[in-house]
Amino acid sequence: MIIKLYRLISTCALAFACLFAFSSAFAQAQPKEDLAASAPPITLATAATTQKNGSDSAANPYGIAALWQTSDLITKVVLFLLGIMSIGSWYLLTVKLLEQSKMIRQGQKVTKEFWAAHTVEKGMSILDADSAYFFIAQNGVDATQKHSGLMGHIPLADWINMSISRSVEKVNGRMQGGLAFLATVGSTSPFVGLFGTVWGIYHALTAIGISGQASIDKVAGPVGEALIMTAIGLAVAVPAVLSYNWLVRRNKGIMDDVRSFGSDLYSVLLSTTSKA
Repeated sequence: MIIKLYRLISTCALAFACLFAFSSAFAQAQPKEDLAASAPPITLATAATTQKNGSDSAANPYGIAALWQTSDLITKVVLFLLGIMSIGSWYLLTVKLLEQSKMIRQGQKVTKEFWAAHTVEKGMSILDADSAYFFIAQNGVDATQKHSGLMGHIPLADWINMSISRSVEKVNGRMQGGLAFLATVGSTSPFVGLFGTVWGIYHALTAIGISGQASIDKVAGPVGEALIMTAIGLAVAVPAVLSYNWLVRRNKGIMDDVRSFGSDLYSVLLSTTSKA
């Protein structure tokens, strides 16, 4: 699922670059008269008045819905990218929290039940088959039983330590999966939103210049609408950064417990093998 998210973001970015190049070329080739005729209206929507409680109230014509309805293709692509980033961030936050919670429960089970068993094999039978602790213990036990061939030239103590260390690193790599996406979203989404703002202000100023009207009511609306893109970019970035820092901190505590388990298991297996 994480790989699919990366591919989706890459595809959207490529489409965004192509649309940007096409739009720039089209704007340069379009005659001035056609540009004036096809320029978007200065305001995104006309003020609609409704009757409520006996008084007229003006509806807000500068919201996100109006921005989507009247924006050009580039602005829609930027909004779409920000939406994908936001959905991906919240999805990864949920998945990683569930994964970490599962690891914490497994660690508690190891502390209470695994070390109370008389042998490593009996302790493994208590653990879940998909548990990271079971994976490490299984590789450690296999190392004691498959110490032959070229591997037989390696001292048994070093061979067991290597097998457990590799297993711990694989678990660490799995726990780190998806965090790079959160870091990328947190660092790039403000700039994506800023690009949308610059693009919107450019079109607003172009339309104002063509119409020849520069009063405050003609400028404030389009510029305010363009600034919405920056706000959306920040709204996407802040949760991603906070989630990344929080998940990294939780991962550190979980991996400390996993490494401690690997170290204790190494000592147990080495002493058991020596007695045998």
